[in-house]
Amino acid sequence: MAVERMKRAAQYLLATNVVLGALFLACCETVPQGIQQARIEMAQRIAAEPTTGDYYIGRRYYKPDYKFWGYIRRPGQPWSTAELVMLNEKEKLAPDRERLEFGSDNNYEYKLFGYFSGDKVYEPASNGIYPEFVLKGYELISSNPPPIFRSQMSGRLNPTDLRYVVEKPE
Repeated sequence: MAVERMKRAAQYLLATNVVLGALFLACCETVPQGIQQARIEMAQRIAAEPTTGDYYIGRRYYKPDYKFWGYIRRPGQPWSTAELVMLNEKEKLAPDRERLEFGSDNNYEYKLFGYFSGDKVYEPASNGIYPEFVLKGYELISSNPPPIFRSQMSGRLNPTDLRYVVEKPE
């Protein structure tokens, strides 16, 4: 009789742990409603971008210890297709460098004019090799664009926890 009660108690605890674990994981993966709506609107704006013209869309991704500039994608393409680039500023300085306010435009979105040179550039902090983008000009699209990184969507991570993490847009 006592063995039967212990079995039922163990089954109850196991079932409770499974349910609580599922609820916990579900809570961790949910995206707040406002962010979800912003992502839907962003996808609609991207789909409506003119794909003709000689420009790209760039998102500044500033990390103090790294020398890459940020992510660049083709118009009409999702952020998941964007490439992390090294910027060649021989023809035009990057917006933050032009103002001598390094990194002040982190997460800003730009319309970029220029081209991929076809060269690859080594970035020592990340030990990565990135495509080179030759900047010829830019226009600010937004200083507060919708989130494209998981850390921006959860809001639970401290930015200092991400200092050495190189995120990819989603």
